Amino acid sequence: MEQEKKKDIFDRMFESKLLKPFEEFYKKNKEMLLYLLFGGLTTVVNIVVFAVLSHTVHFNAHVLGMRLDTLINNVISWICSVTFAYVTNRIWVFETDATTHAEIAKEATSFYGGRVFTLLVDTVILAIFADKLGFNEIVVKICSNVIVVVLNYVISKLFVFKKSDKKTN
Repeated sequence: MEQEKKKDIFDRMFESKLLKPFEEFYKKNKEMLLYLLFGGLTTVVNIVVFAVLSHTVHFNAHVLGMRLDTLINNVISWICSVTFAYVTNRIWVFETDATTHAEIAKEATSFYGGRVFTLLVDTVILAIFADKLGFNEIVVKICSNVIVVVLNYVISKLFVFKKSDKKTN
């Protein structure tokens, strides 16, 4: 006999009088809506941390043709935003069924591994458009994050948070 899934905070919010008219739409599109919400918040974390660091951390050195401070700031903002994204995606977006330490470690490794790929995409975009072509690095970072959010969703959906064949008893 299948157990009824426990309602999360978003399920309960859409049962409220104010949001009840949107409940059916929410239920049909829950994963995508929550991914967009948390993807947006992850992007905000990424850009805010990057912007704060880019206004405070300055080095006059280059690595692989990129300013060292841009590279360091990008990696630090990535660590902060990916950690936020993993927690929110695991709990609310994809509602993972990983429970053992081994399953969670495998899931987290896949998640961070996929995000390393998009970190490289983000870094290359920053290197080309901000460092080489001289565009404003915050504007480039915002534009780059649009591409990164789409790639991250595809990676998470297809490779990280795949629904297992486990049945709830």
